[in-house]
Amino acid sequence: MSDKNSGLISFAADFAAGGISGAVAKTATAPIERVKLIIQTQDANPLIKSGQVPRYTGIANCFTRVYNEQGLKAFWRGNFTNVIRYFPTQAFNFAFKDTIKALFPKYSSKTDFGKFFLVNMASGGLAGAGSLCIVYPLDYARTRLASDVGAGQKSFNGLADCLLKTARGPSGVMGLYNGFGVSVAGIIPYRGVYFGMYDSLAGINPFKKDKGVIGLASKFAIAQATAITAGYASYPFDTIRRRLQMQSEKPQSEWLYKGTVDCLFKIMKEEGTSALFKGAGANALRTVGSALVLVLYGEIKTLMGFEGGVGGSD
Repeated sequence: MSDKNSGLISFAADFAAGGISGAVAKTATAPIERVKLIIQTQDANPLIKSGQVPRYTGIANCFTRVYNEQGLKAFWRGNFTNVIRYFPTQAFNFAFKDTIKALFPKYSSKTDFGKFFLVNMASGGLAGAGSLCIVYPLDYARTRLASDVGAGQKSFNGLADCLLKTARGPSGVMGLYNGFGVSVAGIIPYRGVYFGMYDSLAGINPFKKDKGVIGLASKFAIAQATAITAGYASYPFDTIRRRLQMQSEKPQSEWLYKGTVDCLFKIMKEEGTSALFKGAGANALRTVGSALVLVLYGEIKTLMGFEGGVGGSD
């Protein structure tokens, strides 16, 4: 088989494994993610700021109220959009990461750990930024569909309605990209740590070749530590972009925040620095899904006949 054909097959395997593992994990953790988004964006939600809907006081309170006000199915509101978004996002992240990593010099995790880690971090960050350019409107729609509160009428009636209403609004199509700049800034530390730390730790995992419970447990522990670290490293960026997304369909005169810097300082001044981490507790629980993605990805690639691990071999 030619190198070109081999490369295409490897790329397709990355795309399929990343997308399938991402879709499964996102659906499993959708209720936690929805609670995280509601808590994270409630201070930019007009219904809560006006007092029409009481504030959510924590994770348990949010779970209880969503169930009582909107029903069990509501925990998966926006999940279809999330799966559609996540398939290309995660697939492109994994697939492009290996393609980009191939452009860098190769270093051994045993003899040049520092350089090995930096290459993984850089390739992971660039892959995340590249894929975000393609799927950002779906990410915006996911935020808006999941952030509906109370028992009243929904802001949007689905993915198409959300995209069309926003695109027809005062900001036009660019309204779908509100918060894109801070998202790109945040994706570098998130994906850099997410991929770089996992690949680096996986490379020195003494149980990586174990096919039993110990091997799987060690992979999951590394993946869980990676997901939590990456989540906290980029969480303030995520909070700012979600807040900016909450005002996309409105005229600028009604915006709470004029931009990324204004949003950052207003949050710190009016709510305190800790407000940048609102919903971080639920996000830590949600990282079980991110860890599951990393483990599933490696196992799916192994079943396909490729080397396991994020992006294959080190």
